[in-house]
Amino acid sequence: MGTCASIQGSSKKGANFTSWESCVNIVHLDGTLQQLKKPLKAWHVLSLNPNCFICSSESINVGSTMKAVDPSEELHLDHIYFIVPTIRSRVPLSMQDLGQLAFKANAALAHSSSNNNIFKPCNNKVPLSRRKKPQRTHPILIT
Repeated sequence: MGTCASIQGSSKKGANFTSWESCVNIVHLDGTLQQLKKPLKAWHVLSLNPNCFICSSESINVGSTMKAVDPSEELHLDHIYFIVPTIRSRVPLSMQDLGQLAFKANAALAHSSSNNNIFKPCNNKVPLSRRKKPQRTHPILIT
């Protein structure tokens, strides 16, 4: 059996990497993506987002509450984090909620990678309304 993965298609020569790699990726409430070149403590982001908490995409499970990242914890490179209103901290995540988070992350990352510039600094924040449609993704099979 093999593992299925996908890569982002590109019309530009030599542009075959996505810009979310080697960045701390933070998806804000409004769908904007903030990318940071260096890891930092969660409290830095929380100080600019009152009444919110940060959760890692790796700790999200349907039927469970979203686990908040401790403010003293370092946000890691190559991870995706969501800023979520504190009121959602005690509500179990539904399949619809998960779909909305996945849509936000996909739209934000697709726009980020559609620029096809691997040397782009990881500090952009782009609103959903200004994003281009994502390019077609081509699945590949790794055996």
